[in-house]
This record gives sequence, structure tokens and C-alpha cells, in this order.
Amino acid sequence: MLKKEIFILAVESSCDDTSAAVFKNEHKLSNIVSTQEIHEIYGGVVPELASRAHQQNIVPVIDQALKKAGITLQDLDAVAFTKGPGLMGSLLVANSFIKSLSLSLNIPLIGVNHMQGHLLAHFIKDENQENSPDFPFLGVTISGGHTQLVKVTNHFEMEVIGETLDDAIGEAFDKCGKMFGLPYPAGPEIDQLAKEGNPKKFVFAKPQVKNLDFSFSGLKTSVLYFLQREIKKNPDFIKENLNDLCASFQYTAVKILTDKIKKASQQTQIKTIAIGGGVSANSGIREKLKEDAEKRDWNVFIPPFEYCTDNAAMIAIVAYFKYKYSYFSDLTSIAQARFKITEH
Repeated sequence: MLKKEIFILAVESSCDDTSAAVFKNEHKLSNIVSTQEIHEIYGGVVPELASRAHQQNIVPVIDQALKKAGITLQDLDAVAFTKGPGLMGSLLVANSFIKSLSLSLNIPLIGVNHMQGHLLAHFIKDENQENSPDFPFLGVTISGGHTQLVKVTNHFEMEVIGETLDDAIGEAFDKCGKMFGLPYPAGPEIDQLAKEGNPKKFVFAKPQVKNLDFSFSGLKTSVLYFLQREIKKNPDFIKENLNDLCASFQYTAVKILTDKIKKASQQTQIKTIAIGGGVSANSGIREKLKEDAEKRDWNVFIPPFEYCTDNAAMIAIVAYFKYKYSYFSDLTSIAQARFKITEH
């Protein structure tokens, strides 16, 4: 028989953020995130530096999470870690540490799919989020490494019905931001500058891709060739038009994404849409989805900013549901750099 109060400690270390969270059932007690700033000077995440930083951060982050939650290790009923996908060196840090905790405390070990976490983050209960989507719903994962449309039938029955054929949407933001001379990560910078620009000033290509799949490499190439032409005529073109460039790029990227969401909703007859991943923090996407929700009678779920980027709370909520179903891992469970959202 399931206990009334289940305490779970979860750790997320798939990329460059070290995070630990403590949950009581589906309620968040703490969610601590340590962000690695060293990667900014390299214009992207350096895997070796990321894994070393995780080793330095994991103990203090877990300690803070437990203290904020007001519990000790002995109060825990299970521990969870991100099994994948992600950078192998980064994943191994939490994988090894949480296995050791599970063994020493003699409590269940739970491996969690990072991408499932982004979608099931909508089921976290806290002061900012009380409602969760009803099944089935259309999940949209949008991040630096993923762009997927997922039909979610229940907590662990998911079907990918569309995905990017090349660049993820977050990758397109970062690469085009670099062309604009913006620092890494460029997504937040583009979002801010776009608010002061004209989204219709410049026209960029919207690749025509069959079915429900995406392509963002064509948009990136369109921006590159456009800039090359304009800079030949005016070397200061980017500086003089930065706000409009960001607004026009963001408008096009959002249009590519939301057009496919509309098509997926029509084909599946599902009107509940839930987005997740780092790019779900983008104000252009949020505003367009709210606008579409009114026009199309959609029920749209947009996560609080705390649950958009990588965090352990989303790992903990998946772990709680796995605990309820007794979906436990054992000490042979290994980290997986590539891990489909349909896999456990």
C-alpha cells in the first residue's frame, strides 16, 4: 500500500545546470539550480567543463535542497536522477552520486527521461501552478536540442508525431543570435530586442516540410545569406537594424512552430496544448499560443519560468509518478546520451 506522504530527492545534470529538488508527493518543497556561467566565453557548452562543474556543485546543491525542504536524507523514500538524454559526462555525475545514495540509504532508485520531465512539469503542484492538463494532450518540447510534437495519452504513454529534421528551434536562436553578434545563449537576448523591433520588417524563409515535422536550418541559411547581401551594401547594417532583425527572425521561427501545432491539433482533434523546454520561456511563443487559444478554443498550458529551463523539479514529478507505478531502476541502470521521449 502506497504511503500517504512520499518524499523524493531528484537531481538533474543533463547539460550545464546542476539542480536538486525535494518533493512531497506532487508538491515541490525545494528546487535549487546552480548555473554554470563559464560556458559563455566559449559561445556554447564545453562538455568537459560542464561535468567538472557538476562534480563541484552536486553536494552543496543537494544540501541546500534538503535544508530548504526541512528534511534529512533519512526522511527520503526514493532518490531520482536524469538518465538521459544529455551530455554523457554530465549525466554520469548524478547517475553515480544518486546510485550511491540509493545504496547507502537502502531506498528505491528512479531513472527519469529528461524530455518526459519537460512535459510532465505541468503536473507539479506549487503556489504558481495548481492546474494540470487532462489526457490526451499535445506536448510540444522546444529547447536547444529538441523540437517535438508529442501525443501524450497518459503519464508514460507518449507518441512522437512530429520532430525537427535538422536544427532544434533553440539551436536556430543561438546560431542566428551569433550572426547578430549576440552573446550565448542568444535566445533571451533576441526575445528582449525583438520587443523593440518590427516583426514584419524583413522576410525570411519558412521551409515547407511535409507532415508534422519541422526544419529550422532553412531559416538559419536564409538569415545568413540575407545578412551577407546587406552587409556588402552597408557594413553597419546589423548594428543599425538589430531590433528589427531579432523581431523578424523571432516572428518567423514562432510562425514555423505554431503552424505545425495548429496542423497537429486539426489532425488529432486534440485541443489541449502543453509546451515545455527552455524555449517555452520565449515571450513571442507564449503570446502567440495565448492568441491561438482564444481563436481556436484551445486549452493551453505554459509552464512557469522556473520549470522552462533544466531543473530537478521536473525530474522529481516524473519520479513521483514512477514511484506510484513501482517503475524503479536498479544499480545496472546507465546514463544514455541519446534517449527517446517514449523510453523509460
